[in-house]
Amino acid sequence: MSRRLAKRWISAEEYEHMGEAGIFGMDARLELIEGEIYEKSPIGSPHAACVAFLSMFITQLFGNKLIVWTQNPIRLNDFSEPQPDVAVIRWRDDFYRHAHPQPADVLLLIEVADTTAHTDRTVKIPLYAKAGIGEAWLVDIASGLIEVYADPSADGAYQTVNRFKRGDAARSRALTDLTVSVADVLG
Repeated sequence: MSRRLAKRWISAEEYEHMGEAGIFGMDARLELIEGEIYEKSPIGSPHAACVAFLSMFITQLFGNKLIVWTQNPIRLNDFSEPQPDVAVIRWRDDFYRHAHPQPADVLLLIEVADTTAHTDRTVKIPLYAKAGIGEAWLVDIASGLIEVYADPSADGAYQTVNRFKRGDAARSRALTDLTVSVADVLG
């Protein structure tokens, strides 16, 4: 009788304990997606500049009304803890010191992609929809686009997708005061 190998998923709690125990290298860029640990791509200069611009722009726009959470974990469920490039989350005086933000805390997630647009579009964006994140953006540097995803459904799809190109201003549905020039974001 042949026996199949069983895959064992890693929970977000186990993943965090592994990090606290020093199992991952100091410079490891990892994230937990549906029970599996994935290595993140290195960050190039255009990607870093885009993240820095968005973080600064959104912080200046909203001041201390919201928290701009840059490249930090979001606990989507018991088996997924991605690190989106920028998350705009509800204000808490403790700055989420005792637990990572969860979907109910997230107003907007932004992924910036120079080489990972396909993976972000087919893996991470559906993961955010499935978790009930109301709005997610994909800044696709190579294509010169900002894709705004809204109206998530439980099957892992966003019902509304708007694409903005250079010359356009990308507009958030969740944060009505957030409108930004695509050219400014892309540089």
